[in-house]
Amino acid sequence: MSDICIFPIPGCVTFPGTLFPLHVFEPRYRDMIQHCLDTQALVAICHPRKEVSRGKKPENLEQALTSNQSTYQPYDVFSAGRCELLETLEDGRMLLNVHIEQRYRRDHEVQLLPYQIHACTPFPDRPDTAEEQAANAVLRDKIAHRLLALAHPDPQAREVIERVVYDEEWLNKSDSAFSFALFGVIRFDPDILQALLEMDSSHARLSHTLELLNEVG
Repeated sequence: MSDICIFPIPGCVTFPGTLFPLHVFEPRYRDMIQHCLDTQALVAICHPRKEVSRGKKPENLEQALTSNQSTYQPYDVFSAGRCELLETLEDGRMLLNVHIEQRYRRDHEVQLLPYQIHACTPFPDRPDTAEEQAANAVLRDKIAHRLLALAHPDPQAREVIERVVYDEEWLNKSDSAFSFALFGVIRFDPDILQALLEMDSSHARLSHTLELLNEVG
């Protein structure tokens, strides 16, 4: 079990194997990130279930740097990783990358104030069956071709998708890693992404991802 600091950001669902750029300005979260940097603690970037208390909307940057804003309740399943500090600005704001490493399931609260820490256990995929593994190869190929078709009108998007389809790094990913890394490239509604994150099978994620892509006009 691991104690994980919670950074709730409405609309943000993160997946293992992805990189999340983070701009931290709120006082309690600057303290939290400094704690993570000092102790190598994990931080979870997660889509919140609901708003627990509404903070006062800051009128300017100075107010944002000296006040705490809304407090949110996280979902029970989220991804977490370690912080890489890129720069601390003169006013105290922090620019970071969070290297999202693994999924966790929230077990119980350790601390709520000034920032949330929860005790969590890893949430790995169950092994796919032999039949599912065989089907995954077909699903990956169909997803790749569907992405190419959707990206065709946009040269910039097509360049990104062609890397997914043809790059050795992507071709060599496990089914689980591939099914997570896709969401560093394509985006859906946060609630859909949360449902995908909570699936315990790469086969289930690949199947549902293809269904979603086929629904795109």
